[in-house]
Formats: sequence, C-alpha cells, structure tokens
Amino acid sequence: MLKQQARLFTKLSILLDATVLVVAFFATYLLLQTLFHRLKFLNDYAWVLLYVIPIWLLLLSYTGIYSSMRIRKTGEIFWDLLKVHLAGGIMLTSVIFLVKPPDFSRRFVATFVFVSLVLMTITKSVVKLILHYYRRKGYNTRNVLIIGNGEKASYFNSLVRTHAHWGLVVIGYFPFGEDYEPIPDCANLGKIDSLPDFCRYKSIDEVVISLPPHEMHLVDDQIFLLQEMGITVRMIIDIFDIPTARKELTLFHDELPILTFHSKAFDAEQLFLKRCLDICGSLAGLFITGLLLPFIALAIRLESKGPLFFSQDRVGQNGRIFKCWKLRSMYADAEQRKQELMALNEMTGAMFKIRDDPRVTRVGAFIRKMSIDELPQFWNVLRGEMSLVGTRPPTPDEVASYENWQRKRICIKPGITGLWQVSGRNQIQDFNEVVKLDIRYIEEWSIWLDIRLLAKTVWVVLIRQGAS
Repeated sequence: MLKQQARLFTKLSILLDATVLVVAFFATYLLLQTLFHRLKFLNDYAWVLLYVIPIWLLLLSYTGIYSSMRIRKTGEIFWDLLKVHLAGGIMLTSVIFLVKPPDFSRRFVATFVFVSLVLMTITKSVVKLILHYYRRKGYNTRNVLIIGNGEKASYFNSLVRTHAHWGLVVIGYFPFGEDYEPIPDCANLGKIDSLPDFCRYKSIDEVVISLPPHEMHLVDDQIFLLQEMGITVRMIIDIFDIPTARKELTLFHDELPILTFHSKAFDAEQLFLKRCLDICGSLAGLFITGLLLPFIALAIRLESKGPLFFSQDRVGQNGRIFKCWKLRSMYADAEQRKQELMALNEMTGAMFKIRDDPRVTRVGAFIRKMSIDELPQFWNVLRGEMSLVGTRPPTPDEVASYENWQRKRICIKPGITGLWQVSGRNQIQDFNEVVKLDIRYIEEWSIWLDIRLLAKTVWVVLIRQGAS
C-alpha cells in the first residue's frame, strides 16, 4: 500500500474506532437502563464519552495498531485491544474516583469497557477479513518486479507470497550476473536488457532492486529509464548487516539520506511517555519519602554517627557522571573499609556485593531489605539523571573495567528498578548475567514493559524478596 493510502487507511481506522466508542457508550447506557432502571439522565454520563474518545485513540495509537493492523494476526490485535481497554479502564476509574460525580454507576464503567472491547474486536476482525478478501480477489494490488537474486531477494519474494493481504504481486525477476542462484517460486524473466520493453507491455507498478553495493552502479541506466516511465523503484539495502542493530533509513533535513543503526528500540513518542511516567512517579515517591523521612532519620542518627544521606558518583547514560543519592545504610567509614573486604566479593566480574556486609548497620539492613534506602533516588529521577526503570547505575571504577559488549548497558538512563532487580538478584552472582538481563531490557523495551516491571517491583518489595 502506498504511503498516501496508508495514511488514509489510518484516518479511516481512527474515525471507525471513534464511532465504535460512541456506539459502545449508547449501547451500555441503554443496556443498563433496560436491566436496572437506575441510571441518571444520559447527559450526566456524556462527559465520560468526551474523556474516553481521545484517551482510547491515544492508547490505540501507542500500541502501533494503526500502522500494522493489516499484517498482525487476529490474536495479536485482540491482545493489544485488551491492554488498551485495561489501561483505559484504570485511567477512567481513577478520574471518577478523583472527581466523585454524585450517584455515578460503577457498573457503567465496567460494562462500557467490556462492550467497547467486544465491539472493537468484532469491527477490526471484520475489517481485516474484508481487506484479505479483496486482496485475494486481486483488487487494489501492485505488480512488482525484482532485479537481482541472492538471499535477500529470495527472502523478499517469500515474504510477499506469505503475506498476500499486503496487495503485492511479484511478476518475476531479472537475474544479474552469470552465476546466480534462482529465486524459488519466481519466474525468471531473462536478461536485464529486456527490462524496459517488459515494463512497456506489462502492468508494472514497482521494481525492487536487490544487488550487492559494488554492483549497484551497473543498473543506473535502468533506474533512470524506470523513473522516466513513472515506475516506482525501491532498493533492498545489502550493506553493513549488523544483526543486533535496528536500521533506519531517513532524510536529514529532507535532503541528506542517512542510514542509522539503533542499539536500542526507543522512539521519541515512547520516550516522552517514559519521561512523563518518571515525573509522575518521582513526585509520588518524593511525597512518600517526605512522610517517612523524620522516622528514618531518627533511627539512623540514634544508631550511628554520620550524615543522613549518602551520595556517590555513578555513571549515567552514555558515560555521564552524576551524584546518586541514598539514605545512609552503612557506617560512616564504609568506603574506606571496602578494600579490606574485596576478597569476600561474591560477584564474578565488575561488581562488588557480599552477604551480611559488616559495614551495614542494623537500621541499614532493615531499610535495605525494604528498599527504603533508595527513596532519595526519586530526586535523581526528577532531575532526569535516572529513570524509574532502567539498568543498575554502576560506579566509574566498574565501568572502567567493562568489556566493549558490557558498555551497552550504559547506553540508556539507569533506573531505580529494572529487570535484574526483579529477577532474584541475590541468586545472580555472575556479572555477565546481570549485563545480559540489562541488554535484554534495552532490546525489548516498551512503555508496557516498564509498567509491568514497576508492578512486579512493588510485589517483590512487599514480600521482601531479593534485597539485601
């Protein structure tokens, strides 16, 4: 589908979803009014619709459902819709709890979320079936030729044939070079010299070129002729094949083409959501810290002399140094005694940790067990030096001993919690395993993963698992 068609499809999908929400709203009201006869006037519930439509559409957009619905399976679409309705239902419930409208039916919210989920699932399934039907009947298809051969050309052909609903039909391929491997299930159209004549007498919409970089200049004349004939030309980039990187070809300032390799799967919209989550979470955390601080401060001061807070240089995103704050859980001379205890280090690699550390005070052992000592780090999160969820913030000495592959864990902001913290960190004694968990978090990151890890962190703290 062309980019313009894709944009039109997205707009129509958004309009359809908004219509479904309106229908679900009225259906919910009529259903409950028919069954229970206790609801207030419809106008008293109208504000819910004004809140729901933008929130639901925003959540649907962030799941990526508008950009990839055509290539997703029905089960995947339902799972995304379920997440949207659960998150939207929680947000709507929170607003109702704060606003406290008089005589508002709680049953209305639960019923609306359920009805909306059912109607939206049915609607999207029907739309998907209709699109598949018309694609298979040959409507709105685009005929494609392939220039070249090899692994990537064969893979492109198999992808197109597997996903018939994309609306692309591979007519055949023009091999390049004397010794070549044929593309399976694809017609060999002969020598490249016959390409212009073939395009004159056949309905061809696009030509896809898959050649090694050193041979690309050999088809300059063909590219010029195809463009002259108004045929779209695409190129499969067969260069710098780095399997662990995500690649993106963009135009810098709409003029200079740039190929970008991403080491992480973050995008601007999701990073914005992550920062909003950090700000809200850090403000809530600082409020809780303020309530607990007088009691914690008294306990710390009664047991040992020294400052209430402890700060230490830590390494942030891409090597930035910042002061990481904690409530003091050790005796004042803890840093000086660290060298004496290095032989007892239980971790393998660039990380120091021992069980029953003699430098830890009795109060310190308790606040560590409950993760209370890390409450001041909400200030680091608010300042933008850390995130609620991320990788463990290392010390400069640790980073200095990193191998190259281990440095990937500092390509994002460190976090108060993370995948390692909720994965039984006391049982992990190999630093390489810690790094692998951090890299897994980086490569699989999404805002939903952060929310799940935050929820799991609360559970781990409540059952006092893993901290020491």
